[in-house]
Amino acid sequence: MSVSVGKATVPGPGLRIAAANLVAWLSLVGRPRRFPSRRLLPPARRLFLGALAGVLLVAFAMFFIDMRGVTFARTLPLPVVNAFNEITDFGQSGWFLVPLAILIVLAALASPAAGRIGNLVLASLVVRFSYLFIAIGLPGLIVTIVKRLIGRRRPSDLGPFLYDPWSWTPAYASLPSGHGTTSFAAAIAIGAVWPAARVPMWIFAFVIAVSRVVITAHFVSDVIAAAFVGGFGAILVRNWFAARGLAFEPGTDGLVHAKPGPSWRRVKSVAARLAGR
Repeated sequence: MSVSVGKATVPGPGLRIAAANLVAWLSLVGRPRRFPSRRLLPPARRLFLGALAGVLLVAFAMFFIDMRGVTFARTLPLPVVNAFNEITDFGQSGWFLVPLAILIVLAALASPAAGRIGNLVLASLVVRFSYLFIAIGLPGLIVTIVKRLIGRRRPSDLGPFLYDPWSWTPAYASLPSGHGTTSFAAAIAIGAVWPAARVPMWIFAFVIAVSRVVITAHFVSDVIAAAFVGGFGAILVRNWFAARGLAFEPGTDGLVHAKPGPSWRRVKSVAARLAGR
């Protein structure tokens, strides 16, 4: 994949083509709009009411549910807590972002040998992988910063209303839940690309949210806030892609729909060709 020039080693043609394809695919995310924003966002009144409902639900949980949830979690048998302690790790963003990044890089490396049709298939897949990566990673990144600026104390005997704003210590990084944000963003994003995955992904997100409360890493209100932030963040990223005609497009019914992607038969055909079979 490389040729030697004197003492220097420069990438060979295949690697240069792969890098160029990767840059071209990822640059699609920033291309100009093809659809106006009014076809992608619900009315301002509906957005306001949705945000208000989220705030009120979080506030209700803070006052009436949070400490009850902590008390209940402390009464659970140790084997149950230990089981959820293992499950909760699957809410880390790395379980999604690392495989997606690897798939994007592998698609780029395979592109020089894929041919015209194969490259179209790979480009279509990379656009969808890029959507998933951004839709899951961006809300999680924002929450990682915001939760430390809010500085809410994690569950303890001190109650649910102890704050140390602008604190960057893990003990004061409770609101919103990072694991919860990732799991709900993943549920919305993956369900948007592959509707058949919606039910199992929502079950996954709910179980991760419950696990954060069971192991007393978060209050109930923390995971409710995470559900709103993660879900809404994934929807905003979806609308960004839809505005550019990437993987999604706005329909005449006022909803955003996933565009047809390459069939599984086509994907297997390209994979078999690249594998030399």
